[in-house]
Amino acid sequence: MVSFIICLAIIVCGYLTYGKVVDNAFAPDDRETPAVAINDGVDFVVLPQWKLFLVQLLNIAGLGPIFGAMQGALWGPIVFLWITFGTVFAGSVHDYFAGMLSERNNGASISEVIGIYLGPTMKNVMRVFAVVLLIMVGTVFAVGPAGLLVKLLTEKGVSGPFASTTVWLAIILIYYFIATFISIDAIIGKIYPIFGFCLIAMAVGVAIGLPTHGYAIPELFSNFRSMHPAGTPVWSFMFITVACGAISGFHATQSPLMARCMKSERQGRFVFYGAMCAEGCIAMVWAAAGCAIYEKTGGLSTGLQEILKGGQSVAIYDVCVKTMGSVGVILAMLGVVACPITSGDTAFRSARLTLADWMKLDQESSGNRLKLAIPVLGIGAFLGFGNTFGFLSYAVIWRYFSWTNQTLAMIVLWAGAMYLAQEKKNYWIGAVPATFMSAVSCTYFMMAGECLGLIPFFKNNTMVAYPVGIIFAAAMFFLFKKSIKKYE
Repeated sequence: MVSFIICLAIIVCGYLTYGKVVDNAFAPDDRETPAVAINDGVDFVVLPQWKLFLVQLLNIAGLGPIFGAMQGALWGPIVFLWITFGTVFAGSVHDYFAGMLSERNNGASISEVIGIYLGPTMKNVMRVFAVVLLIMVGTVFAVGPAGLLVKLLTEKGVSGPFASTTVWLAIILIYYFIATFISIDAIIGKIYPIFGFCLIAMAVGVAIGLPTHGYAIPELFSNFRSMHPAGTPVWSFMFITVACGAISGFHATQSPLMARCMKSERQGRFVFYGAMCAEGCIAMVWAAAGCAIYEKTGGLSTGLQEILKGGQSVAIYDVCVKTMGSVGVILAMLGVVACPITSGDTAFRSARLTLADWMKLDQESSGNRLKLAIPVLGIGAFLGFGNTFGFLSYAVIWRYFSWTNQTLAMIVLWAGAMYLAQEKKNYWIGAVPATFMSAVSCTYFMMAGECLGLIPFFKNNTMVAYPVGIIFAAAMFFLFKKSIKKYE
């Protein structure tokens, strides 16, 4: 448990120290923010700082740091290192610049921000990339809760229409449409802070419940190796799998939502860097639970692998029950149902705003919001019901989301590094994690089963993927340095 506590302490200290370094490099000032200057009562609304933090946490988290961390625990306690240092030096930096660069550019969506700093070609690529990613996120966070609700209700003896995944999926999608369409403060600003507290309460309850119920968190020092039962390589599969618990491109699509609601730039470190550090702590708790509760066979995480076969939601529910008892059941139902829904609706909202920026459609007009909300939710419904009726796989959607998610994170970090270079600031803050994530994303693409791994030769072929990933990262850094000289 010592290594677990040390890692948590590093994340907290990272916020207090490195967070200030990042904030000082950006240099927030007292200029008028978009929430004050534009304030349309729909997307640009001033919110108090505590609410900004909790909504941002729920927007970027949902079940991401829980799902990813539990899957990452298959590799054993070494996942603690990625969650800790990924959070402090990559994820929090990524979220901070995604939010603050949006704020500096009138609350622009992340694709527009990337276009400003990386050029018009990249902007057009990212417009498509971001919308596709957001719709996939919205879909997976609609199908998952619908299936879990049916499971919970069936176990309680409920039958009829409310024991149907199709019915619950339809209800969730109708809610998504309403939340996507109306003012951000009407539902999101009022209800989400409550669920934000629930997300934190789940993590605190699990953290306390582990030692009180006799579960020992294995030490990193004595388990510094991969414990994955399938022998899946640590590099770069673990870095892609954990995602939201360390760094996630999806966060870049959510940060502009709160950038449009800040009263002052000086709130940025707490809202963006701080929320990601909080998410990192949550991910640490769930990774520790995955490592501690389930049995090992031959030094491998076979018990965790077995429970995850029933689905991630089943594993989360099991952890809550074993660490918190009846209270855990209530929190689990709130967490595994409400939290993904709250990420799903803001994903569709971000897709609407990305398209609005792309097409230059004023969103103060309800007619213009309908023009975008209807097709966006229509595509999400097609994908969701496609999984329900068996002609489209949820698992396939999730795998493609994982890679596109981290690739987007890579691009956002390069945009942040370019901003710092143009401002003659310390661009290494963004360039180092951007180079690292370039290697991660390329390596995964080379050998993952849903990417080039579809070809047998490339499937988990580390002899090819590792050097190609390193070369790609070096090439990206070379292009970055060349772009700086061209700009100067």
